[in-house]
Amino acid sequence: MNYKSINFRQKFGLFDEQWMPKVIAEMNNYQFKVVKLQGDFVWHDHKDTDETFIVVEGDLRIDFRDGSVHVSAGEMFVVPRSIEHKPYAEKEVKLLLIEPRGVLNTGHEGGERTAENDVWI
Repeated sequence: MNYKSINFRQKFGLFDEQWMPKVIAEMNNYQFKVVKLQGDFVWHDHKDTDETFIVVEGDLRIDFRDGSVHVSAGEMFVVPRSIEHKPYAEKEVKLLLIEPRGVLNTGHEGGERTAENDVWI
């Protein structure tokens, strides 16, 4: 067993690309992923799972078809399964995502913003 804590700042320093989540830990088939994002994402949902957004740095807006929520550094929001949503950040945001292993970042929408799954750093 490797008894070493995971440092978010160190992990965020290992990559520059945006919209490409990186796995940093796993617990009971749930993955903890760090990601940097800026600008608009695609409308999507996750039919079989909730998705947790924890903002480490910056200010995130998550749009829904009937409203939006702002999530600032030190805050979190859980998007319920099957709810269509679209993350947006005016300036770069650093996030921790928590979701089951195998969940694609674009849900079933696909497209150029779909990140490779299960990429560990």
